[in-house]
Amino acid sequence: MSLDSSCNHWYRKPAARPDAAAAHAARDHQARLTKPPGALGRLEDLAVRLAGLQGRPRPAVDRVWITVFAADHGVAAAGVSAFPQAVTAQMVANMAAGGAAISVLARELGARLDLVNLGTLVPVATHPDIRVALIGPGSRDFTRSPAMSDDQLAQALDEGAAAVDRAQAARSELFIGGEMGIGNTTAATAVACALLARPPADLAGPGTGLDAAGVARKVAVIEQGLARHAGRLADPAAVLACVGGFELAALTGAYVACAQRGLPALVDGFISTAAALAASRLCRGAGEWLLPAHRSAEPGHAAMLEALSCPGGGAGGAAGGSAGSVAGLLDLGMRLGEGSGAAAALPLLRLACALHSSMATFAEAGVAEQAD
Repeated sequence: MSLDSSCNHWYRKPAARPDAAAAHAARDHQARLTKPPGALGRLEDLAVRLAGLQGRPRPAVDRVWITVFAADHGVAAAGVSAFPQAVTAQMVANMAAGGAAISVLARELGARLDLVNLGTLVPVATHPDIRVALIGPGSRDFTRSPAMSDDQLAQALDEGAAAVDRAQAARSELFIGGEMGIGNTTAATAVACALLARPPADLAGPGTGLDAAGVARKVAVIEQGLARHAGRLADPAAVLACVGGFELAALTGAYVACAQRGLPALVDGFISTAAALAASRLCRGAGEWLLPAHRSAEPGHAAMLEALSCPGGGAGGAAGGSAGSVAGLLDLGMRLGEGSGAAAALPLLRLACALHSSMATFAEAGVAEQAD
């Protein structure tokens, strides 16, 4: 596989276009509901935006698919995490057993949980609910070499697209991507720094709970990796290969596939947003299909969300939404990952759809409309 910037690779082809007519019809319907215009704030915008993305004036997010991609990172050997790499495999097993946060959230929300093991340092115990798609025993240490080969990047991107295939086969109306991998906040920070041309000190945070010295060590490691690969970081695919990780690349592939095939995606926090940024740079128009779910407690997340809101680089606009939606639906100080923040925001989307579809219009309720 070559990482040239042509449109030959599937992930460089442009996104589908949202349905402007459906969004317009939804906006007209909102104007007839028994409330002052705009009184439900961003809940109105969400319903209209979903209408445009789903191509129907009455959107719904009853059938939801959550895929969690798991992989280890060679850069963890540099001491960038408060937890050992064995935790990745242990947490995947915990997810399959129903004990992780995302497991509980998926169960409570009636969402389908799809677990994909892309490669861990410690083998994951066999379980019928864990899909094995091994690319390698984790990525390599990006301070010494590229995190993955071009072929491994292609595999990871394809696994992301395959997850979207499964979601669509299940007639899902919304996709949520999650991740598990010790060291992946370091990889995500490196990817974001390369894509945004920002220094690591601006974006690096505590991740799993590093103290100030640990964050400083993380910054130094990321600086070292970015310096090593500086000559290759102009292309977003090369960024993923050089300083990313298997699960980051799979998330990127999933977001691109969602955008190309017309499936809205609710984007989780810091790590997922780094993948969303990469997707928006690889696939023109992808950002229209990516709905930021929450603002992470990681300090660099705000800059990433802001970048997604930029014209041509991210969310909002043509589907009937507003640029303000990039702020995320929730701000609860969450920083777990796994897709947990996106899952926690799902009830708001469902309420937005219910209000849009089930409220009476002025004519139906016999209520006088606002005077001209």
